[in-house]
Amino acid sequence: MCGIVGAIADRDVVPVLIEGLKRLEYRGYDSAGIAVINDQEVRRVRRTGRVAEMEGAALAEGFQAQLGIGHTRWATHGGVTEANAHPHVSAGVALVHNGIIENHDEQREKLIAMGYVFESQTDTEVIAHLIHSHLTEGKDLLHAVQAAVHELHGAYALAVVSRKEPGRLIAARMGCPLLIGLGEGENFIASDVSAILQATRKVIFLEEGDTAEITRDSVTVFGPDNARIEREVHLSDVSLASLELGPYSHFMQKEIHEQPRAIADTIEGVIDAGTFSAELFGDDAADVLAGIEGVQILACGTSYYAGMTARYWIEAIAGLPCSVEIASEYRYRDVVANPKHLIITLSQSGETLDTMEALKYAKSLGQERTLSICNVPESAIPRASRLVCYTRAGAEIGVASTKAFTTQLVALFTLTATLAKLRGRLDEAREAEYLDALRHLPGSVQHALNLEPQITAWSEHFAPKEHALFLGRGVHYPIALEGALKLKEISYIHAEAYPAGELKHGPLALVTDAMPVVVIAPNDSLLEKVKSNMQEVRARGGELFVFTDEESQFGPSEGVHVIRAPRHVGVLSPVIHTIPVQLLAYHVALARGTDVDKPRNLAKSVTVE
Repeated sequence: MCGIVGAIADRDVVPVLIEGLKRLEYRGYDSAGIAVINDQEVRRVRRTGRVAEMEGAALAEGFQAQLGIGHTRWATHGGVTEANAHPHVSAGVALVHNGIIENHDEQREKLIAMGYVFESQTDTEVIAHLIHSHLTEGKDLLHAVQAAVHELHGAYALAVVSRKEPGRLIAARMGCPLLIGLGEGENFIASDVSAILQATRKVIFLEEGDTAEITRDSVTVFGPDNARIEREVHLSDVSLASLELGPYSHFMQKEIHEQPRAIADTIEGVIDAGTFSAELFGDDAADVLAGIEGVQILACGTSYYAGMTARYWIEAIAGLPCSVEIASEYRYRDVVANPKHLIITLSQSGETLDTMEALKYAKSLGQERTLSICNVPESAIPRASRLVCYTRAGAEIGVASTKAFTTQLVALFTLTATLAKLRGRLDEAREAEYLDALRHLPGSVQHALNLEPQITAWSEHFAPKEHALFLGRGVHYPIALEGALKLKEISYIHAEAYPAGELKHGPLALVTDAMPVVVIAPNDSLLEKVKSNMQEVRARGGELFVFTDEESQFGPSEGVHVIRAPRHVGVLSPVIHTIPVQLLAYHVALARGTDVDKPRNLAKSVTVE
């Protein structure tokens, strides 16, 4: 969840470190710092708050160096204080760390007994002292790091420098993303490629258990057994332009409006093929998908709601039983495995720790039919999966996911139609209907975006409220959940979502004129049921805010506000009705003056438990 950047070069790397940390701000953090090696001394500056505050301090102190590391911290062990901020130092060794060390208490006690004094509450300082303890045994920095990480239990991405070895940078990875950027006479490390795009597009992704020695002119990677190993060099296709705001006020706003293009790019393969083909998911996908008896979807957060939506499609269209589970729960329970089930993992970043560990657990139970739906090529989860579908949403900077969610939905629908076809449940007429629906989907999303002025007007009703309720039925219930999540994430209004039919089983007790009730009510087979639920709200004095479409046969009235999408788009309606709830959350947050792109306490890439 933290951000890491490091550099070794013949030029001053301080501007590289600071720019890299600024590029990582979107991940969420509460403090920042850098450490450099200069004249065989470690110089360090740390500040709570924004990178800009730390940058000002570094410039005031005249920081310059050819080797350095930087970090943005999202607090886990210990409060948000300068003492807990990274980098941490132990007698000339400086390091930054992403992850959580589970046996830090045990290691801390051992190190205190050896005479080490701790200045922070973090698990990270344990690693710094542990590495130094191995240096005192006569090891060089590389071997000291390798020895130390073998004593750690948990997840980590590490960047380590030492004043006694100013010509190299050591990296290590287990469970948290870390990559190496390759330059000419200079090399870099980062937790996210966006941090080093200013300098290079050539990257090496470290694998689980890897360590690496990085100098100005060379990179040497070692596997879990410390034997030298070759890792493939990749050319990143992330553009700097995708990391800029352009004409928008916030990245969330930009990414909401990028959804027509993101969806078009995601479905390009199926539209070009003119058919739902298993080959869209990999060369051996037909063999993997043949004869499956069910589907298990594992995901967290917004991706979990995408999976919940897909469950309705998979069972209704493909005729397969489908279960959806929060990855952090799945990995810690006794699972009855079925090797003929398809395991689908959903992750925007491809590095979500709970989802990655759930995938490993499923595979350990003999479930080898695995498919990853992900937005980041070559990330850990796709590499661990047999089949992959990339959503092609482009870089998503805002912490609250928008285009990643809708592109996951269209990828899941494409998979559903493919499974139905493989099972003989999709005739030519229905296939043509679905292809046509996908083809027109980007335009329909743009029509939904055009509702923004009406939704902006609604935001003034919500801004002074502290609670909100979202309702939906059937396939639109997960969209209600997603709407509630978005509102609470960025506006800090407490919001809950329920299947509308559950209203009378408890939530109705919450309804007053002080709690706005948002209803997803498209013109589908459940519309009349939803109307009845709306009447239950009005009878208790609740105020309704209804997202519907042109074909529904009701309009605004006292206490009932209505916004209509241009038309009902059938089976893909959940995608369209996601747009208004995203826009509502965004404009309510603006009205309340919150930090839209960097909501408090949250991070973009969740690489800790």
